[in-house]
Amino acid sequence: MYSLNVNGKVQKVDAEPEMPLLWVVREVLGLTGTKFGCGIAQCGACTVHVDGQAIRSCAVPGSAMAGRKITTIEGLSANSSHPVQKAWAQVDVPQCGYCQSGQIMAAASLLKRKPKPSDKDIDDVMTNICRCGTYQRIREAIHVAAGNRKLPTMDADEVSALVQQIKV
Repeated sequence: MYSLNVNGKVQKVDAEPEMPLLWVVREVLGLTGTKFGCGIAQCGACTVHVDGQAIRSCAVPGSAMAGRKITTIEGLSANSSHPVQKAWAQVDVPQCGYCQSGQIMAAASLLKRKPKPSDKDIDDVMTNICRCGTYQRIREAIHVAAGNRKLPTMDADEVSALVQQIKV
C-alpha cells in the first residue's frame, strides 16, 4: 500500500509496487482517460504529467511516483477549459480520438515550458504517435493554444453564402 497525489488528491493505492502507473491510474483509481497504446513507452497514448513534466506512464512503476504530483487528462481542467483542450476542439483535431489525451498532455507540457513554440519546437517534442495522421492539425492546435495563430471566423452572412454554394 502506498499513496499517490493524482489530480491534486492524495489517494491510497493497494497495488503491487511494480504495477505501471498507467494501470494504477486506469484500473485502481478508475481514471480511464489515459490510454494504453504500446506498453513500451513509444506511442505516447499513456502520457501524463509528473511534477509538470510529460512522461509515458506505461514505463514507470506506480510506487516510484509516491510523493510526486501526477496530473492525468481528467485533472488538466475541470471542464475542458485548458487552452490546449479548447484549441483541440476549435481545430477539430481528433479523428478516432484514441491518442488524443496523450497528445493533449504532451502539448500542455510543451506550452508550459515554451509558451510560443515554433513548428520545429513542436515537431521535436510531439513524438506521440497518431495512427490517423492528424499531425498537421495537432501542430495547428498547439499554435492556436499558444496564441500564435487565430482561426478564421465567419459572420452569419458568410456562413449562409457558403451553405448556398454547397447546395448548388
